[in-house]
Amino acid sequence: MQTTISGIQMPNSVLAREVTELVRDTAPELLFNHSSRVYYFGAIAARQRGLGFDPDLLYTGAMFHDMGLTEKHSSAHERFEVDGANAARDFLRRHGISQSDIDTVWTAIALHTTPGIPQHMHPVVALVTAGVEMDVLGLTYARYSDDERQSVVDAFPRSEHFKEDIIQAFYEGIKHKPETTFGNVKADVLADKDPRFVRGNFCDVIRQSRWVS
Repeated sequence: MQTTISGIQMPNSVLAREVTELVRDTAPELLFNHSSRVYYFGAIAARQRGLGFDPDLLYTGAMFHDMGLTEKHSSAHERFEVDGANAARDFLRRHGISQSDIDTVWTAIALHTTPGIPQHMHPVVALVTAGVEMDVLGLTYARYSDDERQSVVDAFPRSEHFKEDIIQAFYEGIKHKPETTFGNVKADVLADKDPRFVRGNFCDVIRQSRWVS
């Protein structure tokens, strides 16, 4: 597997190698390649922004960020982001990583679908979201050179219909717990895929609470 792309090197630690093996064995190729691209796009964003980061922590955050979509790590009632964050937390604990670093990775994964907040936080938190927003949403597409984009995709290919494939993967990972999409972007996925889906409404929650006024 190519490890240096556009001047960005994948960490070569025991931790990173075990992350790679675990995610490759657990997640489908679609999510493995996506998560790998998230690491590289996030690391390139760090170079653009002049941010320093711990490669092992960014790699773990990127590779685990969608693990909550997999059957092995999907809970019945938690948001998939929390499931992925918990899987990363348990993995890092087994490797003796400090609690502060675990908290950073947990937060990076838990917030990666919450726009407007991660970029103001720890670099690892900001960069996981930056990588996701580039690979899934293309929000910063123009900030990457043609060579940077192509080099990452050559190493970790996007499927022929990646846009629809990733939306379907989101749906398959959350359709059994629609209530967890209240107030977050994954409600859009359920609305797109399931005509029976009814969004939770923040104003309705307020008005229907047991408070008199």
